[in-house]
Amino acid sequence: MLPPVPAAAQPESARNSHDEYFETACRSLGYPDSTTELLMLAAREIRAELPLVRDDGSIAVFNGYRVQHHNARGPYKGGLRFHPEIDLDESRALAALMTLKTALVDVPFGGAKGGIDCDPTALSDRELEQLTRKFVTKFHRLIGPNLDIPAPDMGTDARVMAWIQDEYSKIYGYSPAVVTGKPVGIGGSVGREDATGRGVAIVVDTVAGQLGRDLSGATVAVQGFGNVGAHAATAFAAAGMKVVAIGDRDGAVHDPDGLDVAALTASSTRARPLDLDAGRRIDGDELLALDVDVLVPAAVGGAI
Repeated sequence: MLPPVPAAAQPESARNSHDEYFETACRSLGYPDSTTELLMLAAREIRAELPLVRDDGSIAVFNGYRVQHHNARGPYKGGLRFHPEIDLDESRALAALMTLKTALVDVPFGGAKGGIDCDPTALSDRELEQLTRKFVTKFHRLIGPNLDIPAPDMGTDARVMAWIQDEYSKIYGYSPAVVTGKPVGIGGSVGREDATGRGVAIVVDTVAGQLGRDLSGATVAVQGFGNVGAHAATAFAAAGMKVVAIGDRDGAVHDPDGLDVAALTASSTRARPLDLDAGRRIDGDELLALDVDVLVPAAVGGAI
């Protein structure tokens, strides 16, 4: 077994939660330390201050981040996350995971990740659009169809991607390939919005088949009711499974007889994604401890 990579191989600030996974994987594959060190280092890390004039005339300053990890297999590829806790450390870890994901499924892309440390639910539509466009004005030289292609992630959606495409196109001309996950009407892919959530349901069905488990009537708890959690819950319900609990950052609801996922999805808004009156209110820790057949952690990382 190869020894672990010494801590001195990187500055302490550059070491984060993904390092242990990389080191373990590289040791299992028999990679030399030099290869492991190169895989753990990001090619480029960028932070920019994004001042925003709020609707009330006050000034708020947010931080924009982009970490480009590896592009040996093709342009950098990865989501933009709008969340108060996004920072360079989290972006490093997520960018590295994107490098692994694109390589594992054998698509010609590298890995990148980033975002803005804002709470999109606390911003008006105008503020959110202006902040998104400000991000493009600061980062446009570092993204592009042949360089780095952002995508939706936590707190972002097709509308945010449309703003990015439009702002980028003002500078470089019509550029639909600058982002993925944009609306179908401007070049997006049909099914892109619910693909990740449906993918969760497909994986669960595949694993259940391998284990010889019948999922008809199986109980499910979903932590997170954003793009992934909501579409996963919808797919589970359509497959005849019983979604008994759903949670988001404001709390969770539980009904042992099954929640009405369609009604919850229809009433969801950006300001209030989950109707907490749809069942018995519980907290996030209780949701994670429920006796269910399937638990889906579809919120922020590190919850378990």
